[in-house]
Amino acid sequence: MKNKIILSALTLFTTANSSHVLAYDLPTVNLGMTSFLDGGLPAGPGWYSQTYFQHYDSDKLRDASGQKLPLPKTDLNYQVIVEQLSYMSTYKPTAHSSLGLNLLIPYLSKISVDDGLNNQALKAKSGFGDLMIGPFLQFDPVMGEQGPKFVHRIELQINLPTGEYQQNRDINPGNNAFSFNPYWAATYWFNPKWTASTRAHYLYNFKNDDPTYGFGAADDIQAGQAVHINLASEYAVHDQIRLGLSGYYLKQLTDTKVDGVKVGGRKESVWAVGPGLMYSHSPKNHVVANAYFEHDAKNRTEGDRFQIRYIHHF
Repeated sequence: MKNKIILSALTLFTTANSSHVLAYDLPTVNLGMTSFLDGGLPAGPGWYSQTYFQHYDSDKLRDASGQKLPLPKTDLNYQVIVEQLSYMSTYKPTAHSSLGLNLLIPYLSKISVDDGLNNQALKAKSGFGDLMIGPFLQFDPVMGEQGPKFVHRIELQINLPTGEYQQNRDINPGNNAFSFNPYWAATYWFNPKWTASTRAHYLYNFKNDDPTYGFGAADDIQAGQAVHINLASEYAVHDQIRLGLSGYYLKQLTDTKVDGVKVGGRKESVWAVGPGLMYSHSPKNHVVANAYFEHDAKNRTEGDRFQIRYIHHF
């Protein structure tokens, strides 16, 4: 009887979804990693390092209708460290913009899953994730009488399949597929102390020629296209401290393809909101802390995300 219960749960899970890291079909994307004052680099041209530490905790793996998957447990928590190196040059391809480059490498340092079946339905692996690289165009701030009023940036980010990946794992640090994830980021100053920022991404995924075992004998899969947006607003309560709210929204627009055939019922979506704080020790050193609480997830996990980000200008 116990084996029948396990087999039934495994069949339901495999039919419903096949998990990749932090999601089911879509690769890892920027969900709330960036928030306040996102439209411009804080100290002008030069080299920057940014270190992110993120903790995620979920006990809900949702299906297409937003219901929990039929497993005894659906517990997932992990810690990830992301190191970002940025360079903004003094070269100006136009009169009011500068050319730059971003490079990010994530490391899934710890992951724990519990499906209530001795992890027969959920198998996970830690390790390095996919390398992300993107040239960007940073536009000069539009100035007002009391300081900057608006600043924005465009980046053409590419995700390279360099991360660790195993076909027999449900959750991998890497996605085993290229993806194109360009974005537009902007910050608007209502007054010198109060700002609002956004970062809007478009995601296009290429084929994974070695899909996980949950896809059976399929030769390849191609996750659907998606949009994801970060939003934030904060107020300077002190010369060095800003407090505010931030959030994110993800929506998959097109169906995942398996062996070139569209498969319905797999589109992902989720949104989150939470408080945040920014502490500026100096013009060259900043710490940003954010908490996010997810809602209305479909075909992905739903949980709580906590992050600390350190920004340093050399």
